[in-house]
Amino acid sequence: MLKRFKAPLQFCTGIVHFFEAFRKAKYSSFMAASCPGGWTVRQVVHHVADSHMNAYVRFRLALTEDDPLIKPYNQAAWAELADARTGPVETSLSLIDSLHARWVALAGSLPDAAFSRAFLHPERGRVPLDANLAMYAWHGRHHAAHITGLRERMGWK
Repeated sequence: MLKRFKAPLQFCTGIVHFFEAFRKAKYSSFMAASCPGGWTVRQVVHHVADSHMNAYVRFRLALTEDDPLIKPYNQAAWAELADARTGPVETSLSLIDSLHARWVALAGSLPDAAFSRAFLHPERGRVPLDANLAMYAWHGRHHAAHITGLRERMGWK
């Protein structure tokens, strides 16, 4: 029972950190690099949406197929596409919110055994669903730290 609730709870916490960091960012920061030599805040927001969409599809594939082989994507190239460089962040924030509502509802409905189902990543090997949720919880916190770090470096309150 613990595994069933621990992974979705960690997952929710990670994205809450991301939204909180973003909420406190200044609009003028959207075009600032979130870390030295890194993506802009705008690109980070769109990246989180892209990444979590891919992860959600992989999660569903693992629930409906036996160890499906997934296709990786070039995150850096996606971040350079026009919609990621100039598109409104509100679109991706809405997408992340809706996607996570679906993902948490799905994860919360699963029996414990479902979390040991997995997909095959060409570079990472077999990825169980509980590890996948934990990784995306970390992913939300990781990018929240980029935005928070920018705020601190720039002296924004």
